[in-house]
Amino acid sequence: MSVNFSALAQSWADIWNGNLSLTDKTVHEDFVSHAAPLLGGPAQDSTGRDNLNTWVSGIRAAFPDLTFTIQVGPVVDGSFEVLRWHAQGTYAGGIPGASPEAVGRRVVFYGTDILRVVDGLIAEYWANADSLWFAQQLGFREVPPLG
Repeated sequence: MSVNFSALAQSWADIWNGNLSLTDKTVHEDFVSHAAPLLGGPAQDSTGRDNLNTWVSGIRAAFPDLTFTIQVGPVVDGSFEVLRWHAQGTYAGGIPGASPEAVGRRVVFYGTDILRVVDGLIAEYWANADSLWFAQQLGFREVPPLG
């Protein structure tokens, strides 16, 4: 099967930009993500398309105008593709530990996604984002307690 990695990468970005109707066409039914929470803590695995949609919906609730733009890539190696992205959006509130004064603030952050492709769909995802910069822009003074 020939894979159009550029189109797949753009569809992935479009999902994060709020077009959840693309999830079934872009993400494998056995999807697994490996990502540290944006506000810190140990990496947590999540499985399935529904969990991905819940994750995307959650970040979009806090940043309704969030826009992801691919800056580099996709860089392809076999069944893997790597993307460097830039995200920006206006904070609407709702993240525990964020400063109340951060509501309305424009936030920018960057990250790198590693995607494993199976049968033309994204089957596995490793995320790395600049969480400290993200938290600083939201006025975090301390890390919320775990658990």
